[in-house]
Amino acid sequence: MRNYILSLAAAAALGVTAPAAAYDSGSLLSMQDALAVATDIGVVTVSDVEFAGYEWQIEGRDLSGRYMEVDVDAATGEVLNVDR
Repeated sequence: MRNYILSLAAAAALGVTAPAAAYDSGSLLSMQDALAVATDIGVVTVSDVEFAGYEWQIEGRDLSGRYMEVDVDAATGEVLNVDR
């Protein structure tokens, strides 16, 4: 019975850590690199950064104070969308 409980605990622990490995960033762009892309196209002040799926969504303001949202592909670093 004790071996069964230990095996069950080990399987449960593997089940908890396996999903985390699926989201390992691996070769994906870091938040700092995505912020560098956004600042290169005009974001001066950042108010929010989110990782959504495989893109970084960066909200902020440009030099004149206008709202901007920049979506950066986390795999390639390509700018997917800019909302003003």
